[in-house]
Amino acid sequence: MTPIGLAILIFAIMLALMAIRVPIAITMFVAGAVGYVMQAGWLPLANFLNGQAFSRFASYDLSVIPLFILMGHFATQGGISKALFEFAAAVMGRLRGGLAMGAVLASAGFGAICGSSVATAATITHVAYDEMRRHGYSGRLATGTLAAGGTLGILIPPSVPLVIYAILTEQNIAKLFAAAMVPGIIAMLGYIVAIGLYVRFVPGHAPANDQVASTNPLGAAKGIGPIALIFLIVFGGIYGGIFTPTEGAAVGAFATFLAAVARGEMTLRHFAECFYQTAESAAMIFLIFLGADLMNSALALTQVPAQLAQLVGGWGLPPVAVVAAILLFYVVLGAVMDELSMILLTIPIFFPLVTSLDFGLSREYTAIWFGIMVLMTVGFGLLAPPVGLNVYVVNGIVKGRGASVPIGESYRGVIPFLASDVIRTLLLLFFPGLSLWLVKFVG
Repeated sequence: MTPIGLAILIFAIMLALMAIRVPIAITMFVAGAVGYVMQAGWLPLANFLNGQAFSRFASYDLSVIPLFILMGHFATQGGISKALFEFAAAVMGRLRGGLAMGAVLASAGFGAICGSSVATAATITHVAYDEMRRHGYSGRLATGTLAAGGTLGILIPPSVPLVIYAILTEQNIAKLFAAAMVPGIIAMLGYIVAIGLYVRFVPGHAPANDQVASTNPLGAAKGIGPIALIFLIVFGGIYGGIFTPTEGAAVGAFATFLAAVARGEMTLRHFAECFYQTAESAAMIFLIFLGADLMNSALALTQVPAQLAQLVGGWGLPPVAVVAAILLFYVVLGAVMDELSMILLTIPIFFPLVTSLDFGLSREYTAIWFGIMVLMTVGFGLLAPPVGLNVYVVNGIVKGRGASVPIGESYRGVIPFLASDVIRTLLLLFFPGLSLWLVKFVG
């Protein structure tokens, strides 16, 4: 079998297993194992697994992932999300569509101490959906807003997908976090603007006045004091050179735990649940790591990724056009695959290609900029049909609370936010400085 034919077979096996709902880690592992055996044999595969599993999971850098996940669970169980939403609603409530804007603002705040899109969407949905419906928001706008707001969980640092990208490409995590700050804020503001335009030009989906202006923003701000302090401690410590991102994640997790205890929300059962959920999430991510490593190694043996890079380089296309084509591929891939699997599977293929192109940037800045572009596109895939993981999560939570919003209505609700995503992605694509100007201040 030719190398190209073998590479196609590996992807075909993966897609076939995904079609019958086999977990993504297993699909990549099985597809990679078949491809590896067909090229090298059983004994080389056994030797590879014997060494690769240890070398991958013994990495100190990987410990930052469960620590940030634990930090997010402490915030969830500690009732911090409710305080965030109350403050955001008090600030934005005077505007038409203000409660929806407040949900976006709360999602951004929660994302700053969480790092997970699905966790942010689920948590803010629990505290905001009933309030939005009580004030007269349609199911379409409420679910669409909460699903879109959830993506801010990975767009605003800390971001688990961005940590994984940093590990795969051997980039500085602190610099990637700095690069994501401005795009994340642009994403939040873009969603707020999208809500403002939507409620004005598409009537009937939001009340003329949310009537929450009586809440004192200064009084509500007291509830988010611990959150702001945690953010300052973690990122101030990282960028101040006091500790590394991994140490910052540990400090942040402990500080979030203390904040939850101070609020009186952290029971022994909640404490244990945080660790159980962190273990489940981390185990899933690490298994995807192992499956992706095996599949990427099998593809590397075919030499197809290297040949693809040479082929694209020989076309003479503008570098920006190549990146735009890769981002479009991510949008399509997002219809069948979650964000972590996409990054783990494709970055070893696309990263060498992108960093070999001339964007007028240093190799490090090109790597950082491309990571932000991938992150933005991954967020798009979390909303776009036919999968849109965040849409399914929010819609499922709403149904579990006794409400009924057709999934089609939820997808219509995310359309304004997808339009905002497209505009933001184009801005970052043609103006890399938007995501790079903070990086120069990081030592």
